[in-house]
Amino acid sequence: MSESIYIPKTANREEIYKEILPQIIALTEGEPDITANLANISAILKEALQFFWVGFYLVKNNELVLGPFQGTLACTRIAKGRGVCGTAWEQKKTMLVEDVNAFPGHIACSSLSQSEIVVPILKNGEVVAVLDVDSDKKNDFSAIDRFYLENLCQYVSTLF
Repeated sequence: MSESIYIPKTANREEIYKEILPQIIALTEGEPDITANLANISAILKEALQFFWVGFYLVKNNELVLGPFQGTLACTRIAKGRGVCGTAWEQKKTMLVEDVNAFPGHIACSSLSQSEIVVPILKNGEVVAVLDVDSDKKNDFSAIDRFYLENLCQYVSTLF
C-alpha cells in the first residue's frame, strides 16, 4: 500500500479524476477499516480537486451521522429527506445542486458553500452512506463530477 498520491498539477478535472481514482482503489484495497478508508478518500478528493468541503455521512439509527471529512465545521446529524444529503439518501440518487441557496430546505453548515453534489453509497440496495462535496463557487459541478464520483461511490460500497 502506498501512502502518497500523484496529483497532476496542470490537468483538467476529468484528467485528475482519471489519475486519482485508480490510486484511491490501490490505497484502500486490503484495508479493512472503513473510517481509515473514508478519511483518506476525503483527503485525496479535497487535495486533488481543491473542493471547499468533502466528506461522508453514514447511516446510523435511521439518520445520517457525520463521518470522516475534510473542510470546515460540519453538521453532525441529518434526517432522511432533509437538505441535499437527506434528499439523496431518501431518493437513492445523486443530487447535483448548482446553487444551494435555491435548493428548498438546504442545510447551511457553512454560508460559504454555494454548490453541492451528494452521491448515495448503496449496499444491497440500501443507502449506507453518502459522499457530500461542497464548492464555494456556484455551478461548480458537472456531469463529469457526477460520473466519476458515482463510480467512486460504487467502489466505496464494496468497502462496507
